[in-house]
Amino acid sequence: MPKPSKKVVAQQKLKPPIWLWGLIVAGVALIVFVAIQVISNNSTPPPPSLVTGRPALQVDKESLDFGNVTLGQTVEAKFEVTNVGDQPLRFTKRPYVEVIEGC
Repeated sequence: MPKPSKKVVAQQKLKPPIWLWGLIVAGVALIVFVAIQVISNNSTPPPPSLVTGRPALQVDKESLDFGNVTLGQTVEAKFEVTNVGDQPLRFTKRPYVEVIEGC
């Protein structure tokens, strides 16, 4: 009785075509681009220039009233200062804050 022969089936590893790799790379690049655009659109745009030809400061609060403050007590305040001019703002002296007692 002859021995049964074994069929050897050659298996090839299928490689994806080169265009598929290009498509994958393009898709990843598109996702990264869209993510960057979404992140940058969420940032606050610069305020429009209200003054032309020079820098100009705009402060969000002109004054604060803390009421009666005991000597030695610390109080805090935050001001937002914005350059609303169309030229760069440069300080030539140290900025200072003037505190005026009562009104």
